[in-house]
Amino acid sequence: MKTALIVEDLPEIRLWLEQTVQAAFPALTIATAGRCDQALELIAHQTFDLALIDLGLPDGSGIDVVGALHHHQPKALPVVVTIYDDDEHLFPALQAGAFGYLLKEQPQDVLTAQLLRMAQGEPPLSPPIARRVLAHFASAPQRRQVVWRQVEEEVALTVRETEVLQRVAKGYTLPEIAQQFGLSRHTVADYIKQIYRKLNVSSRAEATLEAARRGLVQP
Repeated sequence: MKTALIVEDLPEIRLWLEQTVQAAFPALTIATAGRCDQALELIAHQTFDLALIDLGLPDGSGIDVVGALHHHQPKALPVVVTIYDDDEHLFPALQAGAFGYLLKEQPQDVLTAQLLRMAQGEPPLSPPIARRVLAHFASAPQRRQVVWRQVEEEVALTVRETEVLQRVAKGYTLPEIAQQFGLSRHTVADYIKQIYRKLNVSSRAEATLEAARRGLVQP
């Protein structure tokens, strides 16, 4: 591999991913993008062997970037790197052409080892993702069907996102939240990014008000 693309909007996590992929493939030339439109522009003008793509981007979904790379550069290997381990993110990404799917909560050396498997043609999959894929194909189609409902048009948060929002509202710092859950700061930062995006808030004060409205903290 000679060239790689990293698509991640948080600068700290973007640097962390650069270090991760360089540990696996030191000779790589790396380009970076923080938005879908920037990534699509790079794909249109440069050729890549590998791409690490986050799903939650400011102007859209990383799945669109996966699909564009797979369509325009079929020899490239798009790998999703995200916090989401659910079917609703996993299978659309694989259907769009993702070669691998890794979770940010893993230590950097583990991610590097998983990327190195690509040299033998093995798709990099975090263990929980590999188990989910196997379970998906082992189950009957009717058991796999998921129905999404929103009650009173309230934006739904995952259990972990709700827990993180509660701690943000209580005034805990990012490192403190990371320590409480046994996660990396990068993973918690990504959770907070997704929470703010879902709730359409841009500050801790606004997030605290929303947490109080949901009964997570005392107003």
